[in-house]
Amino acid sequence: MGLPTSYLTSYKNLPGILSAVQNAQAPKNFTTRFLESIGYKNAADRLIIGVFKAIGFLTQEGAPTSRYFEFLDQTQAKKVLAQGIQEAYADLFQINKKAYELSGPELRNKLKTLTQGQVGDAVLEKMVGTFKALAQQAEFTAPAASTVSKEASPSPPSAEEPGPAVPARHVDFGGLVYNIQIVLPGERDRAVYDALFRSLKEHLLT
Repeated sequence: MGLPTSYLTSYKNLPGILSAVQNAQAPKNFTTRFLESIGYKNAADRLIIGVFKAIGFLTQEGAPTSRYFEFLDQTQAKKVLAQGIQEAYADLFQINKKAYELSGPELRNKLKTLTQGQVGDAVLEKMVGTFKALAQQAEFTAPAASTVSKEASPSPPSAEEPGPAVPARHVDFGGLVYNIQIVLPGERDRAVYDALFRSLKEHLLT
């Protein structure tokens, strides 16, 4: 199941632990002794080891993974953490791609459904708290909206938009000269233009 069973019982030290990990030399194995060496000796803090395994920072044996080393790059750390969270909580993100934006009660309901009611309320609260605490330290990339590029089709001219103007023509009627200029209607049907020009030729331009 894409849902970790590891969780924290206290979240206040999580930002400090993550920062201390980034500033310490990576151990051969991430043990409680190493955790104590970077300043976290509380029994509640030791639960971070299980969480680190869940998000892919450590192997099941406790050795740092490539994701752990990527996390040491502080310019990429938040995105790397987000990747680990999305992988660990895959079932939750399958329900809601923006699970990190859910409120506590919403998360609790989702996790209760995913665990099929087999987890008690106290544990559910800790799972919710752990997820939210991790998410607050991560930088998620919002799912891209599906966009389809469509070639804009030319819009037909409006009723107020005149069509092309016919060049002015001089017509001689028995010594009188008339300067006639015709503005064609905004019409795309070629047959309409053909009919207009035939009529002009027949009655005026011959």
